[in-house]
Amino acid sequence: MRLDLYLVTDPDLTAGRPLLQVVAAALEGGVTAVQLRDKRAALRDLLPLGAEMRRIARRHQAAFIVNDRADLALALDADGLHVGEEDLPPLEARRLVPRPRLLGVSAGTVREAISAERAGADYLGAGPVFATATKADAGEPIGLGGLAAIASAVGIPVVGIGGIDSGNASSVIEAGAAGVAVISAVIGAGDPEAAAREILSKVREALGRKGASGPAERGEEGT
Repeated sequence: MRLDLYLVTDPDLTAGRPLLQVVAAALEGGVTAVQLRDKRAALRDLLPLGAEMRRIARRHQAAFIVNDRADLALALDADGLHVGEEDLPPLEARRLVPRPRLLGVSAGTVREAISAERAGADYLGAGPVFATATKADAGEPIGLGGLAAIASAVGIPVVGIGGIDSGNASSVIEAGAAGVAVISAVIGAGDPEAAAREILSKVREALGRKGASGPAERGEEGT
């Protein structure tokens, strides 16, 4: 699984466009993983939406991840599940969604990151790195220093999330992340394909510099 550019969906940011249309465009732009996240929709509505999103993601050889709902992840035969602070505890999530499916866990501190790794997480979503209005419950930014501390404390890939766009994506990679997670920078963009392509270019340039000057990147894991 490549974590270079990880897209988290939000149906409220599409400016009236169908979510699947926006996701498909973003995948054309190079998104390497897409997470179905919708806290309000009913399960019966998420099933057909998720099935089509999974089909589009796999056509582009991108991982398809489900947020929060282990039952939905299993029903959709997703590549993995991502849980946050208020979702299933990582240990229980790992038990319900065993490997080879992936388990991603949100972490805002080194302590949370280490605990998630010990519970069986395959990757971490660390943040918010920068201030963001996308998630009301995101908390205070951890900054690039907080991200760097988390990345150096664990042996699994870390994806930076929160307020990331083409202007700061490189700095997130330079701080130790294996990739960046974006929401509004792509979902809310007038041209999601172009926005995704621009961010991915910045990410891969930074990964290339890091690979040339230091340890090999950790942005690819087997599924």
